[in-house]
Amino acid sequence: MNAPPADGFVVFAKEECHTCQLVTPVLRALSRSDQKLAIYTQDDPAFPAGLAVIDDTALEQSFHHDIETVPTLIRFSAGCEVARTVGWDRAEWERITGLQGLGEGLPGFQPGCGSRSREPGVHEHLVARFGNPGLGARKVTLGEFDDEAEACFDRGWTDGLPVVAPTDARILRMLAGTSRKPDEVVGLIPPNLAPCTVEKVAINAVMAGCKPEYMPVVLAVVEAALDPVFTMHGLLCTTCFSGPVIVVNGPITRAIGMNWGINALGQGNRANLTIGRALQLIIRNVGGGRPGEIDRSTIGSPGKISCCFAEDETDPAWQPLSVARGIAPGRNAVTLFQGYGLQACMDQRSRTAEELSRSLALSLSAVMHPKLYSATAAMLVLSPEHYAIFRAAGWDRARIEDSLLANSTRPGKDLVAGAQGIAEGMPAKFADMMVPKFWRGGLLVVRAGGPAGLFSGILAGWPGTGIRDQTQPVTREIKP
Repeated sequence: MNAPPADGFVVFAKEECHTCQLVTPVLRALSRSDQKLAIYTQDDPAFPAGLAVIDDTALEQSFHHDIETVPTLIRFSAGCEVARTVGWDRAEWERITGLQGLGEGLPGFQPGCGSRSREPGVHEHLVARFGNPGLGARKVTLGEFDDEAEACFDRGWTDGLPVVAPTDARILRMLAGTSRKPDEVVGLIPPNLAPCTVEKVAINAVMAGCKPEYMPVVLAVVEAALDPVFTMHGLLCTTCFSGPVIVVNGPITRAIGMNWGINALGQGNRANLTIGRALQLIIRNVGGGRPGEIDRSTIGSPGKISCCFAEDETDPAWQPLSVARGIAPGRNAVTLFQGYGLQACMDQRSRTAEELSRSLALSLSAVMHPKLYSATAAMLVLSPEHYAIFRAAGWDRARIEDSLLANSTRPGKDLVAGAQGIAEGMPAKFADMMVPKFWRGGLLVVRAGGPAGLFSGILAGWPGTGIRDQTQPVTREIKP
């Protein structure tokens, strides 16, 4: 590392910058003065030709001097910076150098170019290499020839799919997506109740494949999952199929490119899949929630890798799920639901709202078991073509939900254990009652999907949601 002169001038330049080429005669004039001059070149060690230059292609000096634009002229006195200017401005260069008549024949002013140290993705690498990253998580050093992906598999850090190695530069880039401090504790992650900092969230977001702009969503998801009423520990160790289902509302869904349309619950969208995956990796890597250990799901579900999507808010007449759950209109929010699926509901013949409501209610009656009522919640993912039938009839969210709840209520005599020759069922005390499939608030309706068919979907709830005063979905506003 070549230190700048204690007294004199330092210039940072690069050959591909036209302004740096323009001021080459000025640099030659400075080199002939009685002042010390150090020229750091960012790209071509031979530029400017005919002058003594210092190779800064590694960008170490550019980083330490916080160079944003080239050319940059800096004056030092007694080892301290006393003046700086960027680009070419004859008056400023003359003022700082004390030399008159610089750059005769050149225009009086020409802006510079961006420093290579500020190119996208570069700054974080320089912080990791030459600065103080300020990261507190334990660092694992691999051998020179170790494969990063295989090392993560070997250490049990993956969900069965390859992860992105969380290097210092990648973590720093991810942390740039939030204004929160890296050492802030977000909460205690079950089952081990291990403290999770914003930095550890960022590490797992990197591993999941997130982009930095997803970080506010990921942080809100983690905080919602840690709300006691979500009972993440119970959801994790259940023998059932369930896991966190994440629905995102608000302008941020467009900003980060989430999918609420065709294949919204399927593959192909980075934001949808990696946000949900980040939460699952945090539970695994920070909290210790691994399948076969505390995770005792009998069969499991693909949604335990990721189940995350945006709600379709393109119809201003529709009340978004987040607003229905108390968030102000236009605000960004996440809702976490304990669920699994997807159970298909195909109805291509209903043409009235009443017909469709009865049809959807019949499909909803199969959640968990057709004879188990008021035992769990559910989420109905209403497709655009089914929604259009309700919309044409003037039905809003409240009318749809009321009708579905009414149409999914059944006589208890058909549901009790033993009825219809089926041992499973409700206790005998319900025989003379009309029994609702869901309690009010136990059926969440969300709009999503593409105009590709008269198909809607059902995400069945976790049996633990039947204990309504202890386990509920959670909605949390997204903060920067």
